[in-house]
Amino acid sequence: MSESFLPESSGEVFPDLSTGSEASKTFHIAYERENQFACMVDELDAMKQAIYKIINTERYEYIIYSWNYGIELADLFGKPVPFVYAELPRRITEALMQDDRILAVDNFRMSYNKKGDVLAEFTVHTIYGDVDASKGVSASV
Repeated sequence: MSESFLPESSGEVFPDLSTGSEASKTFHIAYERENQFACMVDELDAMKQAIYKIINTERYEYIIYSWNYGIELADLFGKPVPFVYAELPRRITEALMQDDRILAVDNFRMSYNKKGDVLAEFTVHTIYGDVDASKGVSASV
């Protein structure tokens, strides 16, 4: 009788991977050194990176990402400041709540400058703790 080196099959061709939560451990991106990967991070530090990536990736722009990943901001550029004030918190919340490790997004503080740049500062509540974050959009005055 020959021994098989192949793993036992459960009979499923495509196992259901949708029930698990996102992995927390990931490579640390050293942004200050031109996106070099330095070491591994976990939990709250990994969440900070995930939040940064989500709110800085335009949804539907990159085929590598699911349509549920990223944020829709491209159509806000050049819009009137009051419109951006109303839309930006909703879009940030919608984008971040796709990650099952994020519990809530709140405490939005909105500001803008004379050039029409809108800045949203907010708090992201995760299963590992709270993260303060911000996102800016260039609008028109």
